[in-house]
Amino acid sequence: MDIGTLKGIGPKTEKILKSNGIMTIKDLVSYYPFRYDVIKRSNIDELLQDDKIIIDGIVESKPSVFFFNKKMNKMSFKFNIGNYLMNVVIFNRGFLKSKINPGVTLTLIGKFDKIHNTIVASDIRFSKLPNIPVIEPIYHQIGGISSNQIRGYINNIETLEVEEYVPEYLKEKYKLIEKKEAVINIHNPKSELDLRKSMAYLKYEELFLFMLKMNSLKKNKKNKIGLKREVDKSLVMEFIDKLPFKLTTDQMSAVDKIFEDLNSPNRMNRLVQGDVGSGKTIVAIIALYINYLSGYQGALMAPTEVLAHQHLLNLKNIFKNYNINIELLTGSLKVSEKKTIYKRLEKKQIDIIIGTHALISEDVNYNNLGLVITDEQHRFGVNQRSNLKNKGITPDILYLSATPIPRTYALTIYGDMDVSSIKTMPSGRKEIITSLKSNNDIKDVLELMYQEIKEKHKIYVIAPLIEESDKIDLENVNKLEEKMISAFGKVCKIGVMHGKMEKNEKDKVMEEFKNGDITILISTTVIEVGVDVKNATMMVIFDAYRFGLSQLHQLRGRVGRNDLQSYCVLISDREAERLNIMTQTTDGFKISEEDFKLRGSGDLFGVRQSGDMNFRLADFKKDFNILLRAKEDSNELLESGNINNYSNLMTLLNSAVNLD
Repeated sequence: MDIGTLKGIGPKTEKILKSNGIMTIKDLVSYYPFRYDVIKRSNIDELLQDDKIIIDGIVESKPSVFFFNKKMNKMSFKFNIGNYLMNVVIFNRGFLKSKINPGVTLTLIGKFDKIHNTIVASDIRFSKLPNIPVIEPIYHQIGGISSNQIRGYINNIETLEVEEYVPEYLKEKYKLIEKKEAVINIHNPKSELDLRKSMAYLKYEELFLFMLKMNSLKKNKKNKIGLKREVDKSLVMEFIDKLPFKLTTDQMSAVDKIFEDLNSPNRMNRLVQGDVGSGKTIVAIIALYINYLSGYQGALMAPTEVLAHQHLLNLKNIFKNYNINIELLTGSLKVSEKKTIYKRLEKKQIDIIIGTHALISEDVNYNNLGLVITDEQHRFGVNQRSNLKNKGITPDILYLSATPIPRTYALTIYGDMDVSSIKTMPSGRKEIITSLKSNNDIKDVLELMYQEIKEKHKIYVIAPLIEESDKIDLENVNKLEEKMISAFGKVCKIGVMHGKMEKNEKDKVMEEFKNGDITILISTTVIEVGVDVKNATMMVIFDAYRFGLSQLHQLRGRVGRNDLQSYCVLISDREAERLNIMTQTTDGFKISEEDFKLRGSGDLFGVRQSGDMNFRLADFKKDFNILLRAKEDSNELLESGNINNYSNLMTLLNSAVNLD
């Protein structure tokens, strides 16, 4: 049923929901909470300074409201919780003043300021707390629609219709509840046990369907006829010998596998993974050269225009003595320039095209595309493959990933791919020296930065937040900019970049950091996938405990891309044991193994991590054991031939296989 038919949803809300992909009631039901709050009465005698407090009581005085400006206000009143008379302060809720009168019963949620006998409230509820704990689902806001509103819409659904995908024999095997019960409980759990049972079913279903598609694609892949190629390997080796550097053992192994793939009768579907700076790009360039020798066009897709420009310069430099036509296609080109490139592609006047996802848009028609390489982004999706297939093109596909994960996990997650790992680093690179500092050591950190500035080297400074947060006291871009200007504003130029900036703004700042006057770039993690800044030798990461080890390693990989000694400084007052791993190794594969071990099963009532595959509930790292069972179960079902007995599963598989 259309989402607009649901009680309480008007035209404006309907438009917001649909623009965020929630088109039907089924979509809304599948919009699961990202965490849960346990609402139970706090024992004030056990609370410490700044602890979270949930308490009910009676208003003892009329509230007074103080206005800071037209947009901000502070309301305060006295509150009787039985044994204590408390002060209450809450910000920007002045509009509730007329409802908060002496004698009114309220429940307050907020922070306990024990020193001043005050509750700094974040939420006011006009009701008494129930006698038993309530597990309250919390949803991510959708375009201004609050968690409470979303919960209300879901509770307005009168008839819940769900489709079971897990075969009955597997539900019996794992003692799983019915899906309908799982969906009801995920939105309104009566107990922690109910919630665990719901999670068990929904996570298993999600991972089972994922592995069923992966295993089906892998099985189907054996029958995929590839492009016909006959390339003389001696020509490839001659090209490699003329490179200004020697390939590492792992790079050469990856090249050999790619050569075999491209010359085999089956389509290539290979992932090359390795640390930032391990030399994946040259492997991709050699693949493009093999493809060129076989007479086909090649496409290299990058996630940003800045990175696409960098690839253009690299390829033109490597191929400067070869008669290979290389062009760039990005969204910022003029319409007339794009049309010229479209025509040249159709006439095969371009051998290698570099760009963003614009390369596979409807307007682009290739003469004989043979190879698509995607760099630094998630898997080349089935929709993109479908776009090419609709044009009669079924190229070989190579993925590059700078997020190394252990081979066991890679072979499971990327079950329909072949995987090559590059672990050895190119010679001449110095290991990045990583140190862990506390906030008390900030003067030492600034002194280290000053030494690099004097050497005319460039520095990244990373903040985990963009703006101030009332809930979390962390360094953020704006505060760090003030600090850096105060410390270095007279000796160098400081730039700022974050995810809320427009794309052209980010590109401009990045370009000025790479080739211009900016010496210190203050940024959020948007630079995790970025360009080569050859003389960037230092990275300082504030509140490092907020990041996973693999993410810290990715960030660290932005420096050390030269023969200069580079440094990474992690600033944190907590989680020293975990963060110390970063100071002991620069091996991304070892770090990812540690990351997997440390994260464990996660906290049921904590913030749910979305997972790299964008699952709704499951996380392939935390739920890897479930994933392995799902892989085995899906394989058995496919091998048995009984899959034909499940029409809904067959529909899912046919859509996945056809899109491939």
